[in-house]
Amino acid sequence: MLFPQSFLLSWNIGHAGFAFAAAFILAEIAGTNFRVSAVRVLLIALFSGLTISYLIALPLGLDRLITSIGHSYKVAIVNSWILMSEYFAATIYTVASLFLLLGKNWYKIASAGLVYLAGNTVILSLDSFFPYDSLGPLQMIVPAYLQFDQFILRFIGNHVVYLGNDVPASASGNLLALKGYHGPFYLQVFWPSAGVQSVIIYSLVMLSILFRIRIPVSHMLIYFVVGLLGTASVNILRIVSLSLVAITVTSNVKEWEAFHSFAGEIMFLPWIGIYLAAVISLENKSRD
Repeated sequence: MLFPQSFLLSWNIGHAGFAFAAAFILAEIAGTNFRVSAVRVLLIALFSGLTISYLIALPLGLDRLITSIGHSYKVAIVNSWILMSEYFAATIYTVASLFLLLGKNWYKIASAGLVYLAGNTVILSLDSFFPYDSLGPLQMIVPAYLQFDQFILRFIGNHVVYLGNDVPASASGNLLALKGYHGPFYLQVFWPSAGVQSVIIYSLVMLSILFRIRIPVSHMLIYFVVGLLGTASVNILRIVSLSLVAITVTSNVKEWEAFHSFAGEIMFLPWIGIYLAAVISLENKSRD
């Protein structure tokens, strides 16, 4: 509520992930019967106040202190370092609040939201210290994504939307050159922008849920692999969508960045929500 515009900013400075974590938590505790004493309510309010105060203090000067700490540890990307601290604060708040709400077995009821927050904390810390393509293992998948993107865009250009005689896309390594209605557009893609972090976070969230619903190991492996392939497909769809925006809508970097900032989150959350609902529905039917 204090920073609504931040939900439309890019992944390492925006707060859309907080809304998604809240959605996971609400989905898990919906329908759960629990009683909370007045003392615990006051403690949750205290933790809330501390967390909100932390977020308010960041633009008032606390961010400079965090930045100086990051520089002392040779952090490469300050934005990721600062947002990592916010996710860490949200993670601590979530653990404390769920414990006060649900008791010592809270993790058996609502762990997906926490896993999502903690996963983002880890990913942002990696991006802070290993920026761009310096983290080789995570960068390895990017060229394959871009080659697939090139194939799809050329197919669309030749068979769906006539883009003239020019090749609409050309990929080489982590570089993607686009050419459409509004002139050329060039992208240098690194692992966070390719959605590699969503695959990692999906894996963590999915495992936390599958272990709790007590299904056969064979079913668990099938659901996990299918979901992993689905998440990778959503990432490819995201890259294709971003490319099509540059080709057909605008080649203005700022206008394109506005779509880039939230495209991945908009696609990822509905996908994982629908898939998890489908898994739970299938398992319930198999038990009937």
